[in-house]
Amino acid sequence: MKQKIIILAIILIATFLLTACAGAEGPEGQAGPAGPPGPEGPQGPRGEEGPAGPPGKDAIAQGFGADYVGSQICTGCHTEISELFMQSGHAYKLNPVDDGQPPEYPFTNIESPPEGYTWDDILYVIGGYNWKARFVGKDGYIITNPPGETGVTDFLNQYNFANKDVGMDAHWVTYQSGEEGVQYTCGSCHTTGYNPTAVNELEGIVGDWAEPGIMCEACHGPGSLHVNNPRGVEMKINRDGEECGVCHRRGEIEKVDATDGFIQHHEQYEELFQSKHITIDCVICHDPHAGVVQLRQSDSNTTRTSCENCHFKQQQGNHFRLPCIECHMPRITKSAVGDISKFTGDIRTHLMAIDPTQIDTFDEDGSLVSGQVGLDFACKHCHIPGSGFEKADEALIDMAVGIHVPEPQETPEQETTEGE
Repeated sequence: MKQKIIILAIILIATFLLTACAGAEGPEGQAGPAGPPGPEGPQGPRGEEGPAGPPGKDAIAQGFGADYVGSQICTGCHTEISELFMQSGHAYKLNPVDDGQPPEYPFTNIESPPEGYTWDDILYVIGGYNWKARFVGKDGYIITNPPGETGVTDFLNQYNFANKDVGMDAHWVTYQSGEEGVQYTCGSCHTTGYNPTAVNELEGIVGDWAEPGIMCEACHGPGSLHVNNPRGVEMKINRDGEECGVCHRRGEIEKVDATDGFIQHHEQYEELFQSKHITIDCVICHDPHAGVVQLRQSDSNTTRTSCENCHFKQQQGNHFRLPCIECHMPRITKSAVGDISKFTGDIRTHLMAIDPTQIDTFDEDGSLVSGQVGLDFACKHCHIPGSGFEKADEALIDMAVGIHVPEPQETPEQETTEGE
């Protein structure tokens, strides 16, 4: 026992001496390498969902997420273009009647709706810009009968404006008169943002739209993304003629339909399809924001370029010095009025190519264009049958064949020789 006490005392003394002799604590050394990761802990609770991010580039390009904002919003920034455009006919394809007041047009005026109706009975005016106007009642159906009646086949329900080219004063005519329940089905080419499958609250109207008339977004697409980010999101700009051809056609583009001696209106793209001009975009000749009628009203050039810019050789052989369009774009088309005895409708054709050996423009039954402009419309709107300027068909062919071949020009040497 005494021996154990002595050993314990020696250990305590040694520990004290070692502690007393130890120096000050040195600086902390570098951290060693990280150890392996520990096991994954349990997943925490799900947080609140944040707001959706902006559409990606592909979505923006395809218009996903965009909505229609209306032409008034576009006008806020594009005032000059808007003012120009609002003088053209596109904006007036369908016009609402508000508070019993007729729509206002740049160059025309409709004094009254069909007989028996007041402006309070009219919901929309179809057209009315330059050629004609039809009327939609409060139920959405096109007006084809007098109020409260049906089957009145001679009811005058379409208003045709005066046309000096055809030689007709303003007058009323029939359009599907006497029929019942004629729905308005023209929204695809008369409105902006048309949805054909939407259920309209008016049973007379098929589909629904964002804005009546062909406005900015009809060609440029819905603009909400562009409005919210003008520098980051561009509007659609499609200069392809097929974009115009969506509406400027009546059926299959491989044929041009005719009835009552004239091409039916809205067939410009089908007419172009018959010739080499189909390779030219419509906007090469036409300013998409300015119509021919408004340019004619201001005595301005109605096209952005002229025929002789491409066809300068033919222009050199133009012996009659007539404007190209008088022969190559005669008024073969009828929208509202036409006089077949004078071979004159109210819209110029876009067929353009003339067969100088062909008299008839239409096939035997008059339902289709035979291919090119015939000499009947190319020539007889001036050489009117029964007038003092009438010419026989054989004479017209003789005049037309070789009409664009330049006359021989004398050289300076020939002039000198003849003078000697």
